[in-house]
Amino acid sequence: MKVYSLSGKSGTGKSYRALDLCEEYKIDAIIDDGLLIFNGRIIAGKSAKRQATRVTAIKTALIKDDAHKEEIVHILKTNDINSVLIIGTSEKMVDLIIERLELPPPEIKIDIESITSSEEREIAYLHRKDLGEHIIPAPTMEIKKVFSGYFIHPIRRFREFYPESRWGGKKAITERSVVRPTYSYLGRYIISDKTIIDIINIVAAGISELDSVTDTYIKIKPDGVIIEIGIIVRYGYQITGAAGELQKKVADKVDEMTALNLIAVDVEIEGLMWDSNVRNN
Repeated sequence: MKVYSLSGKSGTGKSYRALDLCEEYKIDAIIDDGLLIFNGRIIAGKSAKRQATRVTAIKTALIKDDAHKEEIVHILKTNDINSVLIIGTSEKMVDLIIERLELPPPEIKIDIESITSSEEREIAYLHRKDLGEHIIPAPTMEIKKVFSGYFIHPIRRFREFYPESRWGGKKAITERSVVRPTYSYLGRYIISDKTIIDIINIVAAGISELDSVTDTYIKIKPDGVIIEIGIIVRYGYQITGAAGELQKKVADKVDEMTALNLIAVDVEIEGLMWDSNVRNN
């Protein structure tokens, strides 16, 4: 396996530049802050950015946990991964990760200062220092499974590539995602159950076939949430149509207004209510 390394101080734009390097050197996968990213998917590992303290974040980035290490090593050996980019805050950190994962020494070592300007690094640092923002080189839809409930938004760039490019053909979207870790001084933002229930009630009020929402249950899972809704439908309307419309609109609005990974929206029809404005044909 070919190994490449990218090192530089924290907050200098390494994760943002990672996809560009993968395109330039035709690198298959990235190991960044404890995650193994392959073809735009997180396929193994756990993120340092999900840890509660900086100390545990550093240990996760160095893949100190044996189960964490074994998972990544197994995936590297059993998937069609011929090259990997290891990202670290120093060459020493990169070497420690490589040794931990039993990989060969890097064929090419890249310092972030050799591929960015001082102005670019300063902008990256200000985003880290002032906004607590961290980049993950994977699409937002992918990392929502790992970062459900965190501050999160995508950065997309359209670029023209040669047809033989394995990262997208003639044109590709290279999407990075911004997260704000728990250990950031700005902290984690929390979406309360009441906020989700308010969103559901507002959506339901705009569906004429519905009489009322009777019950709402929010089930929090490690990788997201499941929403269960009980409804009363007005007599004379198509029952399944009303339930399906609520299901879709709630899913769309929760996705739009929160950073939660929505696993499922289950709607249960609990009864019918007579509507004098509807004639039973």
